[in-house]
Amino acid sequence: MSPTHHDNDTAPAEVGAASARESTDSADDLSHNPSGLWSGDTGTLGERTRRVLLELLKGPYVSGTQSPQLWAALVADEGLVRSRLHDLFLDLVIDRVDEFAFTRKIVTDEIDAPAAVRSERLTFLDTAMLLVLRQLLLAAPGEKRVIVDREEVYERLAIYRTGDESTFQRNLNGAWSRMSNRLRVLHKAGEDRFEISPMVKFLVDEDRVRELIAVYERIAAGETDAGEINADEIDDGEDSIAEAVVDNTATNASESDTDIDTDTEEDEA
Repeated sequence: MSPTHHDNDTAPAEVGAASARESTDSADDLSHNPSGLWSGDTGTLGERTRRVLLELLKGPYVSGTQSPQLWAALVADEGLVRSRLHDLFLDLVIDRVDEFAFTRKIVTDEIDAPAAVRSERLTFLDTAMLLVLRQLLLAAPGEKRVIVDREEVYERLAIYRTGDESTFQRNLNGAWSRMSNRLRVLHKAGEDRFEISPMVKFLVDEDRVRELIAVYERIAAGETDAGEINADEIDDGEDSIAEAVVDNTATNASESDTDIDTDTEEDEA
C-alpha cells in the first residue's frame, strides 16, 4: 500500500476524532456554565434578560406595550439588571404604571461618576416641541391614549418662527422627525395623527420645565429673539434638560433653527 493511499485512509478518522473532541469541549463548556448560550460563554444572565439589558443600553427606553417579552424579563430579573447597570455607573428608572424603563447616569456626591451613555444635543425648536408635547399629554389626565394632529403641534410653535416660512417648515419637519425616530415619543396612529408616548413626561422634570417655559414665554411675547437667547439660560451642562433624560439628551439654544439637518427621515410607527 502506497504512503499516499495510507494517508487518505487515515485522514477521515483523524478529522472525525478532532470533531468529536471539539463537540466534547463545547458540551463541557455549556455544562460548566448552565447560563451559557454558546461555547466559551461566561455570562450568567438568561437570553431575554441579556436582550433587555442591551436594549436599555441602546436606548432610548424599553416599553412593556411594544416589547412585552423584554418587559417580562426585566420585571423578573430587575435586581440583576440593576446590578449590571450599576457596574457601568448607570441607574435603572422604571415606570410600572405606563410600563417604561430607561437608564440614566447615577446621581451621587460620593464619587465623580463618568458619563456612560452618549449625549445627543437638541436644538431650540426641538426643545420647544418637546415642551408642547408634554403639555398636551398632561392636559389629558386619565386618558389611556393622547392623540394629536401634526398641524396642531406646528401651530403652537408658530410663535417661534424666525426667517422665511419654507425654512421654518423644514425645521419643524426636522424636529418632528427627531421626536418620532430618535426620542420615540411620537407613534403613528392614523392619517397624520400621532400618539404621544407617556415617556415624554420623563424627559423634562418640573423645575426644568418652569425654567424653560419662562425663556420661551419671553420669546413668544417678543421680548427677545430665539437667536439671542444665552445658551446658559437653557443649556447648563451635560444633563441640561433633566436628570431623567433617557440618553443624556441636552438642549443647545446656541444652535439656530437653520442649523437643523435638512435631510429628515420618514416618521416611524
